[in-house]
Amino acid sequence: MAEPLDAAAPRDDAAADPGRPLVEAARLRFAQILMSEESIYGLILVSGMIVVSRSIVGTSLNALITVVVTVIVFFAAHVYAGTLARLASSHGATLGTSVRAAARHSQGMLLVSLIPIAVLLLGVTRAVDDDLAIWFALAVDTVLLGLLGWVAVARWTPRFWPRLWGSLITAGFGLVIVVMKVFVHH
Repeated sequence: MAEPLDAAAPRDDAAADPGRPLVEAARLRFAQILMSEESIYGLILVSGMIVVSRSIVGTSLNALITVVVTVIVFFAAHVYAGTLARLASSHGATLGTSVRAAARHSQGMLLVSLIPIAVLLLGVTRAVDDDLAIWFALAVDTVLLGLLGWVAVARWTPRFWPRLWGSLITAGFGLVIVVMKVFVHH
């Protein structure tokens, strides 16, 4: 006869869910990608490209194309530079290994750009007005920068004030670009 389940008894969750180690590994890798300098740089780059694109035509489609092309070009430039640096600094490095390592290191730039790209797509599909999509994409970028700043400092210290300052300073880069948009386009 089976023993009754005791809610207070410890369980081996890994045994109960064999996919859990894979999910945990994916979650940790995702967090590692988001907490990279490339992610923060990527959000700042995307915000800047949204502002610059508005000075040319002013539609969410134009902003979307500008952001996608720019992110791809900057990602490729980061991968190229990382590959060269790895090849130059490691005597036994192969081209393939260096390219893969550089691409892995730079993927945060691609990952974080997906969120503002999705917001700009709302304007492209006419789900929202072009101006609203563009402003919302800039706001989302600024909030994401603030969150990344908070989490990064939280890994360093549990204290509230340093976390707040880290969040505000990181979000400040996005705010500077929003202020630039206000002065450039109005």
